[in-house]
Amino acid sequence: MPTMTSHHADLYYEVHGEGHPVIFTHGASWNHKQWEPQVQFFAERYKTIVWDVRGHGYSSLPEGKVDSETFSKDLIALMDHLEIKRAVLCGLSMGGHISLQTAIRFPERVEALVLIGTPFTNAFNWFEKCFVPFNRWSSRMIPIRLTGWIQAAMLSKYNPDNRAYIEEAFNMLTQERWLRLWDAITRMESREHLDHVQCPVLLLQGEHDTMIKRQQKYMHSKIRNSELHIIPRAHHATNLDNPNAVNEQISRFLVKHRNEF
Repeated sequence: MPTMTSHHADLYYEVHGEGHPVIFTHGASWNHKQWEPQVQFFAERYKTIVWDVRGHGYSSLPEGKVDSETFSKDLIALMDHLEIKRAVLCGLSMGGHISLQTAIRFPERVEALVLIGTPFTNAFNWFEKCFVPFNRWSSRMIPIRLTGWIQAAMLSKYNPDNRAYIEEAFNMLTQERWLRLWDAITRMESREHLDHVQCPVLLLQGEHDTMIKRQQKYMHSKIRNSELHIIPRAHHATNLDNPNAVNEQISRFLVKHRNEF
């Protein structure tokens, strides 16, 4: 398995195809396999890169408290390892937030962003300010396998195949590892830096994804060079629920901005 080391973690990655680099970053508790429909589609024209964020999938997690700022540093380290100076970054949920923070902190390395169902904070409104701390506490009480089963059931309405994948991804996590990761993920914050993003941004939101609906609209209003599109027949697992629509939107966006790369 191809791995590289970044900040004491061994990170798993895959490279498919040749051409302009597009790096896909998965959602929390998932792994690189989330992007199989995109790898099959984009590897014919682009260097398509997927990886496991530290602590997920085949990537390791050092002992101690997880610092969420390390996520974007890992992504830059991966680019350095692959000798990629600049790339298009695409991510869903946590993976979108990691991509967003990378564009904020390392703007010279990011050509464009594709953010799918992406939050920029976990304290957007009063509900989140109350729910997220409760969620951190409840994650300690609920066994990791049950958490995976619940999430898989919730996010497989539009694509029944999601259930097996989500449960498989959760089964690669331990309770202890997940608690450390989730604590860091739910403390990621980028609200005050959205106007720092200067590259083209494509925001994709699942039609039925109420989890991040308000945040997507807010991001669109704050990021000058952004466009927002709704993906029909899709929830939070947007790229898996309706991969054809997602692939078409990303492909259109890449062609539209190819002269800027």
